Amino acid sequence: MLDLDPTREATPPRDAATLVVLREGKAGPEVFCVERQRVGFLGGAIVFPGGKVDPADLDSAWAALVTPPSARCAELAETPARVQALAVAACREALEEAAILPLAGAALDHATRLAWRARLMRTKDKPAETTLLALVEEAGAKLDLSRLHPLARWVTPVTETRRFDTSFFLHVADENLTGAHDDHETTASFWATPAEVLRRFDAGQLQLAPPTHRTLEQLATAADTAAAVALAAASSLESICPKLVRQADTRGETAALVLPGDPEHPLRHAVVAGRSRYVLRGDRFVPEDAPSA
Repeated sequence: MLDLDPTREATPPRDAATLVVLREGKAGPEVFCVERQRVGFLGGAIVFPGGKVDPADLDSAWAALVTPPSARCAELAETPARVQALAVAACREALEEAAILPLAGAALDHATRLAWRARLMRTKDKPAETTLLALVEEAGAKLDLSRLHPLARWVTPVTETRRFDTSFFLHVADENLTGAHDDHETTASFWATPAEVLRRFDAGQLQLAPPTHRTLEQLATAADTAAAVALAAASSLESICPKLVRQADTRGETAALVLPGDPEHPLRHAVVAGRSRYVLRGDRFVPEDAPSA
């Protein structure tokens, strides 16, 4: 799932964004998850819709076609233009990978969102028919960045070949929202409570990367979507960059990704609550505390 090499020289991470979409469910808040295709980066993992910032997300014309992001978003980047690009990217990726789009000024039904996504699809042999900016402008609408709540910022370890500085945004959607994977970058999708996704991970039924797992642990404590929004408002936006270390314990020697606050991480204070490391057990990184000295 990951391509970790402790001898690899660090490369600068690229800006990326993820949209964590919640809706109210009968058993509590449900999160929309997609399964990545089983090749390439995070192949086969269950993730939230997201991806790297594209040049079009930086288009200055977006300024007239978005609602203002929350003041807290300013903690994610050095300039308002970069903050806006991160939020735009989160919305665009959600449409492309999940047929979900936070929009103000127009109500799109599921069929229309699918049609918009089809017009944005690009392949090796075919460019996209249009841009999201053009579609939003044609509809007389705006991307509703005000409904994106900053939740976290994860940076890919320096030992990875492809690195991203990813801003996680929480978005609360209407309880009737459907969503749909794209059958290209994502091959399956579902709604479930965070606790249910974690249960399936513990049972070995699906794969989760550490940032996804930790985000689900956070959201599993929220009794409803209002509590999830409050959780996001109280969360730290300090970047979390796991460090790869070798771990030797009673079960043998393996690799571990340690988080800020772990004894082996250079940042000595914890940024996010939970166990301080993810240890490679078989083909999965599972949360554990640091071994006793």
